[in-house]
Amino acid sequence: MAAEAEGLEPQAAATEDAAGDATEAADAELRLLVGNRLSLDLYPGGCHRLLHLCAQQPPQLREVEFLQLSGHEDPQLLEATLTQVPRSLQRLRSLVLRGGQYWDVLGACLRGSLTTLPAGLSGLARLAHLDLSFNSLETLPACIPRMRGLSTLLLSYNHLSELPEALGALPSLTFLSVTHNRLQTLPIALGALSTLQRLDLSGNLLDTLPPEIGGLSSLTELNLASNRLQSLPTSLVGLQSLRLLVLHSNLLTSVPTGLVHLPLLTRLDLRDNQLRDVPPELLDAPFVRLQGNPLGEALPAPRSPPGAPVILEMPRLFLNSDVDSFPVTPQGCSVTLACGVRLQFPAGATVSPVNIQYRLWLPEPRLVPLGPHDSLLSGVLELQPHGVVFRQKVSLWLLFVPPRIRRCREVVVRTLSGDSWGDLDTHVEEEAPKRLWAHCQVPHFSWFLVVSRPVSNTCLVPPEGTLLCCSGYPGVKVTFPPGATEEPRSVCMQVVRMASRELRALLGEPEAAASPLLCLSQSGGPPGFLQPVTVQLPLPPGVTGLSLDRSCLHLLYRTPLEAAWDDITAQVALELTHLYARFQVTHFSWYWLWYTTKTCVQDLARKAWERLRLHRVNLIALQRRRDPEQVLLQCLPRDKVDATLRRLLDRYRGPEPSDTVEMFEGEKFFAAFEKGIDVDAERPDCVEGRVCFVFYSHLKNVKEVYVTTTLDRQVQAVRGQVSFYRGAVPEEVPEEAKAARQRKGMDTVWMATLPIKLPVWPGVVGAVYEGGRGGTEAWGWSGAEGRAHCTPSFSQRLRGSEGLGQGRGPSLSLAPLNLGDAETGFLTQSNLLTVAGRLGPDWPAVALHLGLPYRELQRIRHEFRDDLDGQIRHMLFSWAERQAGQPGAVGLLLRALEQSDRLDIAEEVRAILELGRQKYKDSIQRTSLAPRGLDPADPAAPQSVESAQV
Repeated sequence: MAAEAEGLEPQAAATEDAAGDATEAADAELRLLVGNRLSLDLYPGGCHRLLHLCAQQPPQLREVEFLQLSGHEDPQLLEATLTQVPRSLQRLRSLVLRGGQYWDVLGACLRGSLTTLPAGLSGLARLAHLDLSFNSLETLPACIPRMRGLSTLLLSYNHLSELPEALGALPSLTFLSVTHNRLQTLPIALGALSTLQRLDLSGNLLDTLPPEIGGLSSLTELNLASNRLQSLPTSLVGLQSLRLLVLHSNLLTSVPTGLVHLPLLTRLDLRDNQLRDVPPELLDAPFVRLQGNPLGEALPAPRSPPGAPVILEMPRLFLNSDVDSFPVTPQGCSVTLACGVRLQFPAGATVSPVNIQYRLWLPEPRLVPLGPHDSLLSGVLELQPHGVVFRQKVSLWLLFVPPRIRRCREVVVRTLSGDSWGDLDTHVEEEAPKRLWAHCQVPHFSWFLVVSRPVSNTCLVPPEGTLLCCSGYPGVKVTFPPGATEEPRSVCMQVVRMASRELRALLGEPEAAASPLLCLSQSGGPPGFLQPVTVQLPLPPGVTGLSLDRSCLHLLYRTPLEAAWDDITAQVALELTHLYARFQVTHFSWYWLWYTTKTCVQDLARKAWERLRLHRVNLIALQRRRDPEQVLLQCLPRDKVDATLRRLLDRYRGPEPSDTVEMFEGEKFFAAFEKGIDVDAERPDCVEGRVCFVFYSHLKNVKEVYVTTTLDRQVQAVRGQVSFYRGAVPEEVPEEAKAARQRKGMDTVWMATLPIKLPVWPGVVGAVYEGGRGGTEAWGWSGAEGRAHCTPSFSQRLRGSEGLGQGRGPSLSLAPLNLGDAETGFLTQSNLLTVAGRLGPDWPAVALHLGLPYRELQRIRHEFRDDLDGQIRHMLFSWAERQAGQPGAVGLLLRALEQSDRLDIAEEVRAILELGRQKYKDSIQRTSLAPRGLDPADPAAPQSVESAQV
């Protein structure tokens, strides 16, 4: 019996553990039910969690009105989960099934996998808000037109090509957004939506509008930007409630005159169309925007015989930075992208309309194929759809940085064709001394970038033989005898020169010299030639055939596979003249003629070849004067350090630049903050707290980051450092650079270490604060006691040194990012960070409704063009800084979220504010500053959070 009891003990223990785990899992899922909302889009396995809740049927589940799920779940699992929703969440008012919450390695927004909805969702009688943005819908789910109570329908960034006529049967719909889809026509029944107030159809392929659109009697906002509309129906003048009409980036040649007489219209955007003549009423109206139109320009003279129809001039499009696609018709068009790229599609380039999408990528090694002596001069432009062949070649103009060295070098556009990269015939056009264009003809779309390379001379070698000469060095020639090849093959020659002083410094020999470095390559065909090919190289400078010592002459050959240099002087017959050396080869690679007394030159040749490709740079780390937590990291060419520092030191300060280090074009390196300093926020270019770079000699290798520290800055300053290391971020990075600093050169990963100092935090010593800030754990609020002694880095960052310690003694100075007052409630820094994390590519709409000018949006997009999260945070916190101390800031944020159709976030913000008001009320009662039952909203209640300090 004892043995049996012992055998049962482990089994019982396992059963108890399993039951405990199940209980903990159930408790965790119940904690997700906060009030009447259930947010599962930010949790892994959200569908599994919801299915488990539906099976358990806790009482809280019946009260849920707001549900969020991720569109990135498995499609079958997502469909099975949604099937359970009508039975378990009968009070549901808002359903969010957005994709776009994840990005690929290059920062591209990924669409969700949602392609349809179960029919049973039409049984959600209370559903008023449905968000299906950033998914893969090709047709509208049949259940949607049967949702009679629906007031908001968001379908942006899908693959919809049409909308059904049944859409007109939604009697309560007030907002419809179908931006960035593939719509070519609109249903006639759209005009039956008498309650519709906002309609956004921008970024589609619409060329006409149905006249029935004039029946939208309640419509206040209509956005038709970035389509291919050539005319407008006159019924638009019947939209008497219209306040905003956006028609920019279309092909309009005329507009109805009556639009200017709409009684409530406050903005009519007609930019970047084909308007040549508009009514005087439009010209004089202050709310009409007409930039980018050929106003007053005459039509070009017809080239066809008299009586033939007049052919309109090629349409011109000027795209804003918030537009990532444009239509191309058989008529052709000229397009200028926001990044400065220009394209011209000739008439007849396409047989049918095509929607072109573009994106400008930040350069990284996978997208930047460079030869050993190439330099990158631009970002990477991607044009889609890939592989589409045009009937006529499309002209492409790419802006690029002027190369520092132009002698014997050329600028080319490099593109991916199939599985290999190649260079296009390129012409350089100079608009200004520092504004250069690389112009080429492209037969199809792919990735494009501008590269500086050594001058390349090519020829087609026929079986009869030929002569190939170098245009930069006339003495370099290659002679192909008859019979060298059976089939014609293309041969390429490049020549690179090395300064004699650099070779002499490397060898330590004043008489050393080298000829230009010759690279011979071929495309296709067998690796060798049937007959020896004669190569002619000039003798090294200062050496003639009459006076040289043949024992000092070395012909070096680079082995392609091993990337090593061999001395082949004894293997070939060198024929010397007064100025030249000739030899014969059957295989192509790199050839170099040296004159030196050294005997073993193979390793020296490798080092010399590396020096040809190295760039001498300095690393800097500067801190903004008004905000030391903002750190600028930059890698600069040695000759540009002084000028750059003179430009920056009025706003930044920091240590002297690092010692000169040498880097290859396209080499990876990273910055690691050490000694208690860390990067303050997650970034796409940050791996485990290390900021990653890729060095390109002609581009700006600069990044600004915000840093923080876990050390106590209330007593003394924090003295940390930032170290720069070569390569990608390894699994283990040394916290200190002492060991790495013992060795220098290309064989060590450490490059430099620069000090970073965070000063003593002013005005927080002795401050204690309890309660009253509002917020919950779900929004990062960890309680007043925990916040009283932490380092409010984000708050200082936005506030700088203004308002800190100005006659207020040691009390805690409230940061401007704690928006609100006792009446409306407070939003803390953590709350705002979570709001920023919930926003996505639709953040510009929120910014405009917050009142930020369009010019500032353009600046934010440019400054953080490689960081979507950075754009959102900068927009939100810069706005919050300006709202510090202003009444109504929280209400303005709520209205902006609602007007931008982010009702899900707005509802959660309201819940946070309500909890914050309750906490504030409790803190007043707890400190006996107010009698019980006093409502903080009462005018007699304290109006500042400082009253809650003890």
